[in-house]
Amino acid sequence: MATLTIRRLDDAVYARLREKARVNKRSLEAEARFILESEAAVPGDIVGDLLAFHAEMTRKHGMLPDSTPLIRAQRDAE
Repeated sequence: MATLTIRRLDDAVYARLREKARVNKRSLEAEARFILESEAAVPGDIVGDLLAFHAEMTRKHGMLPDSTPLIRAQRDAE
């Protein structure tokens, strides 16, 4: 595996990254790796990512009601 060194990183950026790592319960290195991997993902992975996100939200919050009738009612009222 490769190693990456980042020089002259703004202190405010470093502080925000460190805070994100703390909130996400990851090390600073793991958080930076996660962000870099996410940003460098192959575009075809987006569908898989969306499906995984949907599954995670459904697991956390259950199925949400269908919003189609509300959208149609709002559209027809305009």
